[in-house]
Amino acid sequence: MITFELPPQVQYTMSPLTGSDMLGTRSHQEDFYSFATLTLDPEELRASLKKFQKVDWDPNIIGQPFNSQIAFIGIYDGHGGSAVSQYLRQELHGLFESVKKSDIPELYAWIHELGGYFKRFRGGALQPWIHDPNNPHVYDLEARATQTFFEVDRNMSTDEVAQSCGATASVALLQSIDATATAPFSAKTVALTVAHCGDTRILLCSTDSAKVFRMTDKHHADARVESIRLRRMMGSSLITDSFGESRWMGALENTRGLGDLQFKKFGVTPEPEIRTKLLEGNKWAYMVLVSDGVSSILSDDEVADLARGAPDPKTAAEHILAFVEELGGEDNATALVVPLAGWGKITGPDRTKSLRDYRREQAVGSERLRKM
Repeated sequence: MITFELPPQVQYTMSPLTGSDMLGTRSHQEDFYSFATLTLDPEELRASLKKFQKVDWDPNIIGQPFNSQIAFIGIYDGHGGSAVSQYLRQELHGLFESVKKSDIPELYAWIHELGGYFKRFRGGALQPWIHDPNNPHVYDLEARATQTFFEVDRNMSTDEVAQSCGATASVALLQSIDATATAPFSAKTVALTVAHCGDTRILLCSTDSAKVFRMTDKHHADARVESIRLRRMMGSSLITDSFGESRWMGALENTRGLGDLQFKKFGVTPEPEIRTKLLEGNKWAYMVLVSDGVSSILSDDEVADLARGAPDPKTAAEHILAFVEELGGEDNATALVVPLAGWGKITGPDRTKSLRDYRREQAVGSERLRKM
């Protein structure tokens, strides 16, 4: 549950903000998620808005503590075991809030010692502080997310399981920038920052026919950006398996992720891709976060349409997973639906209904054939 500290007249608790998950045919769950309200330096939030959105936000207008609050929503998809994804569920939001730039030189030294790919790593968003933590360069959400994700790997490096176990992660940070204290779920204007590693997915669904704006792309070895990054630094180690799927080092589908420490020197990085968007709240009905147990079965448009019309976010998430199950989804699958100010205001037709009906009929027919 996310509770924002707001003036008495605008108290707002997002108690319906819960996720839904299913095992599929797997014996154990490796998908996890977390929600939290974080308190960060308002100047850091101001700097992030200026850098990414060119918005001059004055945190003094609403004052403390309201100008320092953001919503943190994360989804984590484990592989090779659940140790890393469970760690993310329990610790990532706390780490995100507590990391300090004074720790960056020590962190960078550890990163450099990973060797291989990271021998030539220059620090990315952490570069201003890798030698001087007192550098006056403005520390923003991109730097904080980058430091946090690397700190996860450093913390997990003493756990033998994390050598061959890992997780993808997508984190959405929501900040209301209304002139009055308003929770981001009902705010007129919302700053969205996404930190992403892997193939979990974050989708924005508009009030105009639930049209989708994707905030994440897959970090697979054959994706253009990842292919360029890896070949520039490591040459080619891409192997196609017997199912036609590309694997980095013949083992990993995702080339960005947390854990999998034995593959770090070969270019598997926890450095998140950061994307931002300034939202007019009433133009967006909800945001959906899904694991690849959903996105490998359903299109983005199907995900968006399945959530529309639900009475609350939890039911919307359940609708998504129920259809995955109908289609025979075998992987762990998780869906989180986050309401925005346009919740319940979607206009226009359900554009994928006929497709879903057809797929449902095909799935029923396939199941009958299997039982014959």
